[in-house]
Amino acid sequence: MLNCAVPRQWLPEELAFIRDVADRTRFAVERRRAERALECLTESLEARVVERTAERDRMWDTSPDLMLVIDFDGVFRRVNPAWTAVLGYREQELIGHHVNEFVVPDDHADTVDAYEMAAAGGRPVVLNRYRHRDGTIRWISWTAAPAGKMTYATGRDVTAERKRTVEVRRYREIVEATAAPICAFDVDYRLIAFNKAHNDEFRRVNGFDTKIGDVFPDLFAADQCDVMRDLMTRALSGESFTVVEAFGRPELGLPCWEISYTPLRDESGRVVGAFHQATDISERLLAEAELDRAQEALRQSQKLESMGQLTGGVAHDINNLLTPIMGSLDLLHRRGVGTEREQRMIDGALQSAERARLLVQRLLAFARRQPLQAVAVDVAALVIGMAHLIEATSGPRVRVVLDLASDLPPARADPNQLELAILNLAVNARDAMAGGGTLTIAARSEPIGPASRPILGAGDYVRLTVSDTGSGMDDATLARAIEPFFSTKGIGKGTGLGLSMVHGLAAQLGGGLVIASEPNIGTVIDLWLPVTAETVPALAPALVRESKHAAGIALLVDDEELVRLSTADMLTDLGYAVLEAASAEAALELVESGIAFDVLVTDHLMPGMSGAELARKVAERRPDTAVLVISGYAELEGIAADLPRLSKPYQRDGLAAALSSSRECRRHGQASLAVAGNALDG
Repeated sequence: MLNCAVPRQWLPEELAFIRDVADRTRFAVERRRAERALECLTESLEARVVERTAERDRMWDTSPDLMLVIDFDGVFRRVNPAWTAVLGYREQELIGHHVNEFVVPDDHADTVDAYEMAAAGGRPVVLNRYRHRDGTIRWISWTAAPAGKMTYATGRDVTAERKRTVEVRRYREIVEATAAPICAFDVDYRLIAFNKAHNDEFRRVNGFDTKIGDVFPDLFAADQCDVMRDLMTRALSGESFTVVEAFGRPELGLPCWEISYTPLRDESGRVVGAFHQATDISERLLAEAELDRAQEALRQSQKLESMGQLTGGVAHDINNLLTPIMGSLDLLHRRGVGTEREQRMIDGALQSAERARLLVQRLLAFARRQPLQAVAVDVAALVIGMAHLIEATSGPRVRVVLDLASDLPPARADPNQLELAILNLAVNARDAMAGGGTLTIAARSEPIGPASRPILGAGDYVRLTVSDTGSGMDDATLARAIEPFFSTKGIGKGTGLGLSMVHGLAAQLGGGLVIASEPNIGTVIDLWLPVTAETVPALAPALVRESKHAAGIALLVDDEELVRLSTADMLTDLGYAVLEAASAEAALELVESGIAFDVLVTDHLMPGMSGAELARKVAERRPDTAVLVISGYAELEGIAADLPRLSKPYQRDGLAAALSSSRECRRHGQASLAVAGNALDG
């Protein structure tokens, strides 16, 4: 024992022993302390492991993400409840099954590649399509990480995001494929998006490109900048609207755009910008305007047709009324009946009746229902023959200039109606040059190609131009120039039928009328007449005044008693003995009775048998008899073109000329009447 109650000197061996015991004791204490510390650490680590495991289990069970453990063969070993929520399968239905049993077949290869990458230590990221229990498809984005012989993976259902992405892409594709320009802008009027069509169209009409960030109104021409800014301001104030405006550079075209504006709002409803969609409607507007013009032309055509039908019927009655008036007044004037004052009154009445006749003729020409006798006409000779009359009518302050081509081909026209048309145009030109001026009448041959002039068909024409240096017409007046009864001459100074008559005549002949005019410069009127291959007929010799001795017997047929009596008086004055009949049937009875007569003078339209039918029957029975058909109606259907005819109203000289023509037909052979008779059957 190394123990002593009194001080003493310790031996070296004793000190060595004491040191050894002390070291052993210290080592034992330290070991115990270390063991206790280790026990505490172990207890703490175990608690933390339990806590972390519980936390992991909670995350596994509650995480919305899909968590799973898959071996490197692709077989499910463990899945969290999120799979049930996302795909509808229970855990027992997944464990032990290969993942590709639930993946769309087209995505199998991607899944296999991911397992192989994980087995090699990689961390693949894959987007697969999985089949839900109900048959629908879910898009799952998952990431895998290797852990020993297993692969731990987490996934997320991105079906809704994928759908939105597809919708956005589809919307973008639609917008890009849309031919209409679409752009979006912010509250500072800066472009934030636009499609290809927007830039293409902007470049087309402005000559340069747009880019994101441009202040859109500042890109426009000066007079369009404020307009565009005002429209964008309305949209930025929250208004949705559609307008039609013209935008573009005049030198590149100034199309009309139909632009729809819609504000853009954030989630709180605050306006953060707007977009507009534009459509070039220039062609549509032109088409609508053309349709409006066509519909207006149709309405005018229907109006003219109605007026023409009315005019034709009224003309028959007016002509029947005028015939006895003009015939009787003419006979009274020729016989010198009454005093000088009474003769002046008769002459004045004749002039009024003649004006009424011309008015009816103009109405018929306007309605395209005047009975035309179109033949080959030498337009230059006709105009030269009228030159003196035109100069006299125009007055000393108007210089008349003729500019007629020397090689004009014959034109197909009614020479009398054409003379009246030229005279009407000359009078209008004179009235437009109150202070004097130049009236030019020109004629040229001009071919017309297909579609070169809409109012004319393709072919050769004689263009007869009447131009003046007068007051001209503005656009509004020019648009109504050929309207019936429209006149700028004031009340009582014009009928308003002059240009209408010329227009109707041109149309009826197969030609056309074109008017160009500028205020204070003058008017140019082109009358287009179709060229004909026919030969211009020789001028008829001057009529020899009928002698007072008997010219033969005339059978006069007319259902209007006053007309019949007046015509009978004129025939008597011309030297004829007159037999009268009130109908074609009554006249035919006289023919059948064997009564002798030299000429048949018959009205055309009568109750029962017409005058044309009567003429045919007379030609069959008495081919050597001259025939003259008279009509007070505008239409002359059923009358052969080469059969002598006379239009009401007429006077003694007109009747004499028609009878002379009838006798010429008889003298040149009965074949003419025979042909005419056959034509009447058609």
